[in-house]
Amino acid sequence: MATFLLEVGTEELPAGFVASAIAQWQTKIPASLSEHFLKPSAVNVYGTPRRLAVVIEGLPERQPDRVEEAKGPSVQAAFKDGQPTKAAEGFARSRGVSVADFEIRKTDKGEFIFVQQTIPGRPTTDVLTELIPDWIFKLEGKRFMRWGDGDQRFSRPIRWLVALWDEVVLPLTLVNGGETVTSDRLSKGHRILHPEPVKIPSASLYVTTLRKAFIEVDPAERRQVIQEQTVAAAKRVGGVAAVNPSLLDEVVDLVEYPTAVVGQFDPEFLEVPAEVLVMEMESHQRYFPVRKSENSPDLLPYFITISNGDPAKSDIIAEGNGRVIRARLSDGRYFFESDRKQPLESYLPKLETVTFQEALGSMRAKSDRLVSIAEQLCDQLRITGTAKTHVLRAALLCKADLVTQMVGEFPELQGVMGEKYARASGEPEAVALAIAEHYLPKGASDSLPQTQTGQVVGLADRIDTLVGIFSLGMIPSGSSDPFALRRAANAIVNIAWGANLPLNLDQVLQNVIADYPTGTVKDATALHHQLRDFFLTRIRTLLQEDQGIDYDLVNAVVGENDAEYGDRALQDVLDVRDRALFLQSIRNNKTLDAIYETVNRSARLAKQGDLDTAALDPKPLIDPKQFEKSSEQAFYDALIQLVPKTQAAKAERNYQKLVDALANAAPVVRRFFDGEDSVLVMADDPAVRRNRLNLLGLLRNHARVLADFGAIVK
Repeated sequence: MATFLLEVGTEELPAGFVASAIAQWQTKIPASLSEHFLKPSAVNVYGTPRRLAVVIEGLPERQPDRVEEAKGPSVQAAFKDGQPTKAAEGFARSRGVSVADFEIRKTDKGEFIFVQQTIPGRPTTDVLTELIPDWIFKLEGKRFMRWGDGDQRFSRPIRWLVALWDEVVLPLTLVNGGETVTSDRLSKGHRILHPEPVKIPSASLYVTTLRKAFIEVDPAERRQVIQEQTVAAAKRVGGVAAVNPSLLDEVVDLVEYPTAVVGQFDPEFLEVPAEVLVMEMESHQRYFPVRKSENSPDLLPYFITISNGDPAKSDIIAEGNGRVIRARLSDGRYFFESDRKQPLESYLPKLETVTFQEALGSMRAKSDRLVSIAEQLCDQLRITGTAKTHVLRAALLCKADLVTQMVGEFPELQGVMGEKYARASGEPEAVALAIAEHYLPKGASDSLPQTQTGQVVGLADRIDTLVGIFSLGMIPSGSSDPFALRRAANAIVNIAWGANLPLNLDQVLQNVIADYPTGTVKDATALHHQLRDFFLTRIRTLLQEDQGIDYDLVNAVVGENDAEYGDRALQDVLDVRDRALFLQSIRNNKTLDAIYETVNRSARLAKQGDLDTAALDPKPLIDPKQFEKSSEQAFYDALIQLVPKTQAAKAERNYQKLVDALANAAPVVRRFFDGEDSVLVMADDPAVRRNRLNLLGLLRNHARVLADFGAIVK
């Protein structure tokens, strides 16, 4: 078995492309080899800012021989009067065989011609030579470029090519920018530490050879080195490195030989909010900030940069980077001090110049809508007095920082700076916190707003966005969701669930639709139905994927084909979650088994009656004079006892009470169906039949307080 090396040397590649190309090759190359009947023992993909490489181990000298079978024309079409027809001769030519090699077989459609051929394997090196151009030029990425006079596109110009089959150079030529790049065993080392060419003696020695030339081709190794050096560097100055995972991902692919260098800046800059300093360091300079301790938000006047230069020159590198960051931090301090010279409220008129969405007006108009929606939410959630005043104030001011200089420079700090400026303006603490919190959660793994004010303003913001964008017909489809409406809907539900807010989402949507600016909503009823279905889909997804509820139990509480359950889910988003979790728990502990059969059987038969799904009290619906068996009276008595228990369970949302009551009634229902005095539900006498169907319908209705048992799969 042989080892093969391919290295594509380039000018500096974007960090994002390096990671993407490695991932693409990790999928594409094994699949490509498999399609050509080659199964290596290992495929190792590497990348740095100046190269992409793959080392393939355990390759055979040639493909295995294989037997292929081909089906030809029918015997009737292949032969006439015992002689081969043109169809037979054409099939033989296409397969490279003679008519004498034909095999006749019977199939379901008659007799057909078959041939079996042994295809000899080709030399693996020949196959690789054909595959490699596609491996390189079918990589995908952003902003690919052409150079020279060529038509080939790649992330950056290709400057050298290494292709080794064990110790032997595999001849390979690429037309590259109108020039020809020919494979060799010569690679390139570190620009500064090893500027001379590097000769790769064999494919298996690729990684170790380049390591001696101060190139670490393995991103995982570079990551490990960066993490270890960063921790040690921060410790030397008495702090802890704040390592942003996404920044670490980027830095790993910005260097070939990482060295952590500690720089410093003037302590006076620490008067600027830490969030600003971190954003300046991370976004502009790709530096890791240094915190006082693991859980402290406070910074030390140091930073860590990952150098790709000479470690012996670290002091010079630190000094140069320090000059750069001091200039950046001066800008941040200027923005911060300038923005604070006027109260946050004074920025509201400038929101007229910021467009929320062309057809929906400015951010100032959105702010006014947020106040209106927040007031509706306060009324529904019974938030009054000072708490309500804080909610309305936060709703008005929550977007004001968008027109400050700091957020103009760093849009990621929206809300964060609003909180700082609100506090500096003398706004109540609850208002300041809510301005920052109303953007939470920003992603699936992000934290939820912790204050009631932040929760309500966050709900109002997202509800306004959903109603407005949906009113324009911009409904997410497939993977397209440019306004992140799925994320907004998920956040609304998660905020309500996380804070246990008794939210009637259906009513809020109807009110907001009715109050939306004239001319925006063309069909209020259609818009309401679209939003209703959208939210029900999100609730289903969150229950299944985040809460771990079985799909059939989700159907049972949200309603598979039952609009009543959908309405109920949107009218009380807490209740739908609680019922789903409770159903899952009684399935897990087997309690569900005790009531499933009797309830489900009753519900199936009750469909043949005409009893509505709301009735619970048997007294006005059941005529005891029509009873013919003692099991009917027992069923009736059980329903009488069930009524107060069901009402209590519903009022208290204590569904265990309902399940216990249904379990107690189950033996009576089984006796009604299968006991010695069982009855024929579909009796000939209409009055008796109706009476019995109503008994079953009432039991079904009691169970429906919890869920649609017909949707539950045993």
